[in-house]
Amino acid sequence: MFAEERLEQILDLLRENGKVLVKDLSIKFNVSEPMIRKDLQRLEKEGKIKRTYGGAILERNLAHNTSISSRMIKNLDLKKKIAQKAFEFIEENDMIFLDISSINFLLAEMIAKSNKRLTILTNMVEITTHFKNNLNTDIICIGGTYSKKLGGVIGSAAIENISKYRVDKAFIGSCGVNLLDNTVSNFDMEEGNTKKAIMNSGKNIYLVMENEKFYFDGAYKFAHLKDIDAIVTEQTPNSKICEVLEKNRIDLI
Repeated sequence: MFAEERLEQILDLLRENGKVLVKDLSIKFNVSEPMIRKDLQRLEKEGKIKRTYGGAILERNLAHNTSISSRMIKNLDLKKKIAQKAFEFIEENDMIFLDISSINFLLAEMIAKSNKRLTILTNMVEITTHFKNNLNTDIICIGGTYSKKLGGVIGSAAIENISKYRVDKAFIGSCGVNLLDNTVSNFDMEEGNTKKAIMNSGKNIYLVMENEKFYFDGAYKFAHLKDIDAIVTEQTPNSKICEVLEKNRIDLI
């Protein structure tokens, strides 16, 4: 086995189990413990892991607050797949909330091209542009303070406005899910508190996110996994993640 293959398999083991031990890796890959330590030193230098006494744990990444325009083009194919899955759960005459999310922007485009009769609440201004020629969908725009970087409305006025509604399904974006403390996070407090209000307005809460978000953390924790009904992602994550989600009674879509 080449060193690069071994490094990738070590990372896979870390993603699945959360930690690894040098002695176990030495036996598994049939190489010396000093060789495994060199592998772990390299992975730590690359910022992928954190070495511990006798082994290593996966180094979680901190999500950075980039502009909505840059997020729109990242992982586009994966996001379209997630949006399509979410679309299939939207039923005729549903009242739904689409929060600020590049996946929700794609989901809104799919809705606009369909014949489903819906009511959409949103605090993401760009979503409304899809519905200029759509007569089947009623759009309710949430008022409040507009964030140019986020591409949507957040803050106390938005929260007060959101609290007046009750929706069948709320689709929420996130920049990170931490299965060590079972929290869901985003970039900042104002946006996070707005997401909390959206979740409080929904009968069913769907988290829409790429699989990689299981390995990222945001700066502000806005929810606990127990607050989520389902996670919509592009593919089934590893067995350890599935186990935690099942324990928290979260459907994986």
